[in-house]
Amino acid sequence: MARTPADLVGAQPDPPFEISFDGRPLTALPGQSVAAALWAAGILAWRTTRRAGRPRGAFCGIGHCHDCLATINGRPNQRACLVAAQPGDAITTQEGHGHAALGI
Repeated sequence: MARTPADLVGAQPDPPFEISFDGRPLTALPGQSVAAALWAAGILAWRTTRRAGRPRGAFCGIGHCHDCLATINGRPNQRACLVAAQPGDAITTQEGHGHAALGI
């Protein structure tokens, strides 16, 4: 029988809620970062690099490396490992520098 850390300490967390990634509904837990919620859903990359278009996701997990940049609720360049997931959040894949609409 597999037990979770919440089971072991007898935690009673609030119920999960829904967020979306590129229009796909996902479940997040209270207190989870956006990066953790994406990882839990099996999504490992949510950004591409500026020059080569290589996939990126969370690397350091503490906001130092900036590999986890994502567009969250229309705001580009948000560090997904530092942003707490909120009910209804819309996360989209960020391509390059995240400012393509500005034409820069």
